[in-house]
Amino acid sequence: MSVYGYHCSHEQFSPVELLHCVQLAEEAGFKCASASDHFHPWNERPGHAAFVWTWLGAAMQSTHLPFRTVSAPGYRYHPAVLAQAGATLAFMYPDRLWMALGSGQRLNEAITGLPWPAKAERNARLRECADVMRALWAGETVTHRGLIVVEEAKLYTRPESPPLIVGAAVSPETARWLGGWADGLITVAGGPAEAVKPIIDAFREGGGEGKPVLAQAKVAWGSDETELRHDALAQWGTNLFAGDVPWELRTPEQFEKAAAFVREADLDLRITISSDLGRHVEQLHAYAALGIDEILIHNVASNQRAFIEAFGRHVLPQLRNS
Repeated sequence: MSVYGYHCSHEQFSPVELLHCVQLAEEAGFKCASASDHFHPWNERPGHAAFVWTWLGAAMQSTHLPFRTVSAPGYRYHPAVLAQAGATLAFMYPDRLWMALGSGQRLNEAITGLPWPAKAERNARLRECADVMRALWAGETVTHRGLIVVEEAKLYTRPESPPLIVGAAVSPETARWLGGWADGLITVAGGPAEAVKPIIDAFREGGGEGKPVLAQAKVAWGSDETELRHDALAQWGTNLFAGDVPWELRTPEQFEKAAAFVREADLDLRITISSDLGRHVEQLHAYAALGIDEILIHNVASNQRAFIEAFGRHVLPQLRNS
C-alpha cells in the first residue's frame, strides 16, 4: 500500500513557514515528508531558497516523520561533506532519512564556477560520488581521484544503518541506468500517472525490481478554481519546461524570461488543478496503482495550511481506506 507524504518546497516558502507546515502535515495524517534542496529558487516572486540541511535538523527533531531530499553531489557539495551531513542526521534519527541523489541543475550548481558538463559526464560524476559516500558510510578511509577528488577522508560519526541512496530521474533513460546501482528511485516530474509509468517501468527493467519507488505528485487545490489557476501559474509557471531547458538555465531571471509565454493551460501537463477533492483522490489512486511506495504530494499553490487541513480531513482517509 502506498504511503502519502507532504512535500516541503523551499523554493516557494520560508523555512519557518515550512517547519510549521510539516508539523501540521504530521498531525493531519501525512506519513512522510520530502524537502527540496536548492541554492536558487525557480523565480524571484516567492524569493526563498533556504539551506535544507540546517532545516532538516529542526524538522526531524520536531516531528516523527521520515524525510527524503534530492541533492546533487560533486559541485556545491563535495561528496564527503554530503555523506557527513546524511550520516549525522541518520545517527541522530535512525531509519528516518533517505538521501536522493541527482545529476544536478545549473541553476544551483553553477555558483561554484565549475564548468557545467553534458549529461553523460554529470551521470558519471554522480555515480562516483555515490560510491564515495557508500564507502564513507561503511567506515572506509577514502582516497579517490577521478571526476571528483577525495583525499584520505573518513567519517567518525556514522549510523548503524546508512541512508538509502535513492536515484532521481525524470526520464526513462536515466531511470533505467539508476536501476542497476541505486537503492531506489524518485521521480519529481509530476504529470498524470500514464506519464510517470514509463519512468518507473524503465527503472524496474534496468535492475530496480523490488526496490522502493517514490514519486512526487504535483497538485493545486483551492476553493476558487479561477484564482487557483492564477496562483499556480505565478508560483510554478517557471518550472514547466521540457527537454534540457530546466537543467541548463543559470538564474531565476532566466527562468522567468523563458516562462514569458507559458499560459495557464500549460499547467495541466504537470499539475492536477482542481477545487474538487474527489478529482485529487482519483489522480492519487492512479499513482498508487503503479505500485509507488511513497507518493509525495506537492501543492504548488500558496495556500499550504488550507491544503494540509483539507487533504488531511477529506483525501487521506479515502486513500487509506481504498
